[in-house]
Parts: sequence; structure tokens; C-alpha cells
Amino acid sequence: MNILILGGTGLVGQALHETLQDDHQVQAFGRGIYSSTKLLTEKIEWSDILIQLSGASVAKRWTARYKQEIWDSRIKTNQQLVDIFSTLKNKPKLIFASAVGFYPESYCDAALDESCSEPGSDYLSLLSTRWEELAKEISNDALIFRFGVVLSKKSGALKEMLPMYKFGLGGPIGSGEQCFPWIYIKDLVRAFSYGINKDLTGIYNLTSPNLITQKTFGKTFAKTLRRPFYLTTFEWQLKLIFGEGSQVLTKSLAIKPTKLSEQGFIFKYPKIENTLKDIFNN
Repeated sequence: MNILILGGTGLVGQALHETLQDDHQVQAFGRGIYSSTKLLTEKIEWSDILIQLSGASVAKRWTARYKQEIWDSRIKTNQQLVDIFSTLKNKPKLIFASAVGFYPESYCDAALDESCSEPGSDYLSLLSTRWEELAKEISNDALIFRFGVVLSKKSGALKEMLPMYKFGLGGPIGSGEQCFPWIYIKDLVRAFSYGINKDLTGIYNLTSPNLITQKTFGKTFAKTLRRPFYLTTFEWQLKLIFGEGSQVLTKSLAIKPTKLSEQGFIFKYPKIENTLKDIFNN
């Protein structure tokens, strides 16, 4: 099949491109393609499957300007797709990347899954809700994956945290009891392939089935690197660094991938210990 990846220059896009090209014809583009509606339309018409990953990173300081960029890079791009799809006769299957930030705050002893339709009230919940509304406007049978924190040595949250942990400065964030929803990039890519092969539609959480707290994650990370874990980072310190974006690190989200498991998908890396060993021993 012909697969078009939008937002294909980031961590997930590159990993998907590398894997899917073994069995499919794949083309990947960054956000620059949205500047040419003609080219974008041609590429969509070429594709059998469109994977939409576009969006500025939320793991940065949220100034008012950058907060607007986070919004525009997701909402304006999807609105452009709405306009293009309204002109097409033959439309590709759609796979969208959303986020578990859609959900309200929850803790590891009371996890949520796809049966929870009530979003949270913070900015990430609002952003995810609007993104998914536009996805459904484009296609009623789209596949929407809600990502947890994607773990990879190459990029993303783990790479950002690595220097601090290597210097022995790792520790709990606040109480450390907030639930930490995560997914290893290898299982994420496998889930996309599974969704394509099974022709899945609807909303699926893409998180490890094993719930852990931020403290457990951090301790395991430090142990894998053979470093100490003791230096607490307080929420007020994160707000100084990230502004409102600190919610990415402090919001507790206990999210289970119930529907994906019910479809028969088996996670190869469900445990954080084996995941981190695989990342840092390869």
C-alpha cells in the first residue's frame, strides 16, 4: 500500500517510516508541506493510508507564543485536511495520533480506559479534544491512537532526562506518586502495523498495560544507569522552567490500553525494567 506520513520528521514519524517501508511504499513529510495545498492534495490522492502526526512538541516552555504554535500546528493542519478531504472522491484510510492528555487526572489505583468519554479541563485535554473532533470530521472510521509518553533513546522525553540522570541528579517530581503513562517506541510501531493489518477503527490508547508511578519510573531509570535517585524536583521549580507546560510532567494519568488488548495485540515490552534495559543495552 501507499502510506503518507505527515509529521514524518519527528521521533514517531521516522520510526514508522523505517519499519513500514519494508512492506509498503512510504512517503514522509514535515509540516512544511502544509504551505502547498496543491502538493499536499496530490500526496493525499496518491496514498491508501494517511498517518497524521503533525504537531509542535509540548515538552518545552510554554510562552504565550509557543502555546499558540502548539495549537496551530495541530488544529490548523487538521482543518486544512478537512478542507482537502471535502474535495476528494477517493479518500485514504486515516490514522491519527492524539494523546492520553485527553483524559482527566487519574491515579494508578483507579485507571481509566477508552470507555471514559469525559475529557479533562486543562489545556492538553482541550487540545486533544479539538484535534479528535476534526479527525472525526474528516473521517467517521478513522483510527485514533492516544499516545502515552513515547520512550526512545533517540529523541523525546527520555533523551531530555538522560543528562540529568547521568549526572546523578534524578529524583521524584513532587511526590512522585503521579501515574506515568508510557509506551516504548518499538511497541508503538508494532501497534501501528497491527492497526493497519487488522483495519482497526475508533479510539485506542497506546500505553503500556502496566501502570507505574513517576517515582517508580525514575528509580528504574536511575538503576538502569547505575546512578542514585534522591533529588526531588518540586512543581514550582518546573513551573519556572516550563511555565504552564509543566503539566506535562506533573499531571497524573493512569491509562490502560483495554481495547488494543481486547483486539489481541500483545505488548513485547510491557514492563519498564525490560524496556529501559533494551534501550540502553542496544
